[in-house]
Amino acid sequence: MDLLRCSAVRFPDTYLRRSPLRPCFAAVRSSLSLPFPKQKAKYYRELEAAVDVVERACRLCIDVKSSLFSNDDRILEKNDQTPVTIADFGVQALVSLEMNRLFPSIPLVAEEDSSFLRSTNLVGSVVDVVVNKATLRDEVTEDSVLKAIDRGGKDACTFGPKQATYWVLDPIDGTRGFVKGVEALYVVALALVVERQIVLGVMGCPNWDEDYFVNRATGVQETGSNFSRSGMIMVSHLGCGTWKQRLSDMLTIKLPQSWTRCYVDGCQVLKEARFCTPESQKWESLPLSSSFNAKTNSEKIEKGDILLVPACCGRISYLCHLCKYMMVASGRASVFILRATTRTVMKKIYGYAPAWDHAVGIICVHEAGGMVTDWEGSSIDFAADQIARRTIFPSGGFLVTNCSLHNEILGLISSNSPII
Repeated sequence: MDLLRCSAVRFPDTYLRRSPLRPCFAAVRSSLSLPFPKQKAKYYRELEAAVDVVERACRLCIDVKSSLFSNDDRILEKNDQTPVTIADFGVQALVSLEMNRLFPSIPLVAEEDSSFLRSTNLVGSVVDVVVNKATLRDEVTEDSVLKAIDRGGKDACTFGPKQATYWVLDPIDGTRGFVKGVEALYVVALALVVERQIVLGVMGCPNWDEDYFVNRATGVQETGSNFSRSGMIMVSHLGCGTWKQRLSDMLTIKLPQSWTRCYVDGCQVLKEARFCTPESQKWESLPLSSSFNAKTNSEKIEKGDILLVPACCGRISYLCHLCKYMMVASGRASVFILRATTRTVMKKIYGYAPAWDHAVGIICVHEAGGMVTDWEGSSIDFAADQIARRTIFPSGGFLVTNCSLHNEILGLISSNSPII
């Protein structure tokens, strides 16, 4: 049986069996400078292209959001009741078009496909937002946009057990937040996986407020129209660290020194750590609740309590898991713990999660000095889903830490909860 049933034109079988990236002679549109030299980064050009397209995708989201609440047909809802907007489809189409132009042999694994969009009358609206950000505008048509979206869809490619190189895209992590209002966080995320290893990642968060933490430390209060929405781009490359830059600076500052190196925090005492959890999971549902009570006020922490950071940089994050990874990678939180979704197969309970919800976050935390495992301490296997590479299967859930606290927390999880 043929283990690779991809298009011979788009995704050659020979490419998926080897890791070296094919040279491509199309130019990256952006003149952005990365914070480390080409000689140190094997996938420098791929990261350069990823930063450029994620930055443009963030601009697309900002443009759509500005008109989201003035036009009801800009908000859709898929069959599973998850809100999805023109921005979701627009980002996936834009990233697919641009990365296929530059790296035509690398397949894309992404959240959306065009089946739902085809059932609406909004394909033209998606084309309109994509054409404004695309490099080759004349090539952006309804047909090309729909095909670009499907290039990352669930039926686009079958990998099989062999080693593979592919992009992983979450067009918008935190769509519920995107449609709720200007204060909520959402993330555009793109990663490259080479032979089971995440080698680079880029996250763009348009509503991230880096000044929030400075203001909290100094006691400055900013509200209303004065509240900063500078946004943030976070990038990571294997062996080169994790770096961040204000999204508002991306169009004006192109120098390496505009980047800031990211490190996890240095907390080594569990009771002094700052925890974050998904808003959808109560502290009482997590195994650490047997050992600690969670408090959100740092001034009222007592023996047996831990500090739970209620929101990311003062904003609501809804189901945006990647912004929690950003918190740990940038040293704003010490621990992020998440219980995996579960399902029963042959009377056994399995934990699972979409690959795009975690790929970028994992490399950003690792390169910032942190650690990510499942609840048994095993690394996350992105090839466990041999067929499509769309699903990962953590035992119990995800534990994201500053590394210093990792083993202690694993011990508490093991003693307080049976691992799924």
